[in-house]
Parts: sequence; C-alpha cells; structure tokens
Amino acid sequence: MDSTYSKYTSNRKILTWVGKVQKLCRPKNVVFVDGSRDEHDRLCEELVQSGTFIRLNEEKRPNSYLARSDPRDVARVEKATYICTSKREDAGETNNWEDPQVMKERLDGLLAGCMAGRTMYVIPFCMGPMNSPFARFGVQITDSPYAVVHSYIMTRIGQKVLNAIGKRQDFLPCIHSVGYPLENGRPDVPWPCDPDNRYICHFPEDPSVLSYGSGYGGNALLGKKCFALRIASYMGKQEGWLAEHCLIIGCKSPSGVKKYFAAAFPSACGKTNLAMLRPSLPGWEVTCVGDDIAWLRVSFCSLLCAL
Repeated sequence: MDSTYSKYTSNRKILTWVGKVQKLCRPKNVVFVDGSRDEHDRLCEELVQSGTFIRLNEEKRPNSYLARSDPRDVARVEKATYICTSKREDAGETNNWEDPQVMKERLDGLLAGCMAGRTMYVIPFCMGPMNSPFARFGVQITDSPYAVVHSYIMTRIGQKVLNAIGKRQDFLPCIHSVGYPLENGRPDVPWPCDPDNRYICHFPEDPSVLSYGSGYGGNALLGKKCFALRIASYMGKQEGWLAEHCLIIGCKSPSGVKKYFAAAFPSACGKTNLAMLRPSLPGWEVTCVGDDIAWLRVSFCSLLCAL
C-alpha cells in the first residue's frame, strides 16, 4: 500500500486508512484526485458517456450539464441521517441517534465489496481558505465520479490540499459509496444508488463520516452538511465557535461602503437565492461569500467573523 501511493503523501495515517478501505470495499482501482482542470474535464466527459450527465447547449450554457437523479434518491433524507455518540443526549434533541459500535458494524456489512467494478477516488479537501488558521481538512473516499466533479465547485481539493495536510493527523476521514457494486455481470446505470439502504452517519467523537446508498447532494459531498454543519457543530462546541445554517454576502453601496451580512435560514427557505442576489438598484453590488453554512467566531476585538 505505502509503496503504491506514497508518491502522493507520506502521511502514514492517510495511507493506512486508504489501504483499509480499499481492502473492505474491493474497488477495481484507486485514484488520488489531483484537482486539475484536465482531470475535471475528463471525468465530466466520462459522465456524459455513461449517461449520468447530459451536456447542455455550449453557446447558451457553456461547460454545463444536466444530471437526473433516481427519483428514489433525492434530498431531505432525515430518516436516514444519524448522529452516533456514546451518549444519546449528545446527539441533540432533533437528530436520530445510534450507538457508534452498532452502526459501524452495520455499515461494515454494507461496505464489504460495495465498490466492486468501480474506481475508488481519494479526495483531499479543505473547508475554508487553505492559509486560514480556522480552515479544516478532510479526506473523502468515494466511488462516485459525480461526487468528485462537484467537489471542484464546492471547495478546494487535490494534491495541493494533500501537501498542506502533510503529516497532520487531524483531518476528517469520510467514506462514501453509492452502494451499487458491479459484479457478476451487473450492468451500470446512469444514477447508481441503493435507496432501500441509505445511511448518512456521523461519528463526532472519532470524528468521521460514513455515507452509504445515496449519490445525491450533501449525502455524497461529505464536506458540506456532514462536515461543515454537523461535525463542525460538535467541534465548535468543544472549541468555542459556531457552525450555523447561514449565508454570507457582502453588500457594497454606491458610495463604496461595503458591509458583510450573515443570515440564518433553515433548509428550503431561499438562502441560495438570496446569496446569489443580483441587485437592480443602480450602483449597488452584492458578493456571494457562501450560500449555505457559516463558521462564526468572535474576534479578539469583539467583532463577529464568519468563514
């Protein structure tokens, strides 16, 4: 394992963990995502060829694609989302709870051989600017090229992140599988998933994240809701900061005064629409810093700072 992938990193924890997951999930090959534009474009073309992506009109919507999920695999899967802590009360009042050991044993059974016939992608990622002392690192393993290409949009990924992690031990390990192994002649489908066995599980005491059976949105992009909101809420509680469902926008007046706003809304209330606002008033400018989740801290000079 080390001799094969040590050209990407010398971090023993990452190499050992990747080898363990490879042995459990049994993919046909393993790819460390480098984060390059060439890699992104190649994966998009592969998704077009497989039927997952439909390329849109290049003149009207350049470099854009339509992806149609399985109608059984969509957003709002609260019933399949778990916080796994040793004490039930630490999961919070509104979350599903399960004992960590019980859930890990259940997931190990589902993950065994789950990537057969597929490529296992290793995605190093950074939540927040890489030079910020408040940024957090993670490494996601996935068998979904769809998840890989969307990671380019969502955050910073690739070899530069792996280099920044170096020998650090405090990255968040994340495992994701669509739960659709290609074995015994089983044909692939445009949107592979296992809708009858969906689990999006958080282990804040490790910390780690495991997601199985869904290829949709935040169920597959584990740096988003799973890390930036749920795991980060637990981290913030320990460290004295907040992870909140907030957009962040900058508003610049015609006189040149710019102020930043964090606005908290629950899901499906229009945070993204507001964050993407294009003002119709002459001379006003709006900048989108983030459309969904903010990490909030009070600075040494008592200012509210958001990442």
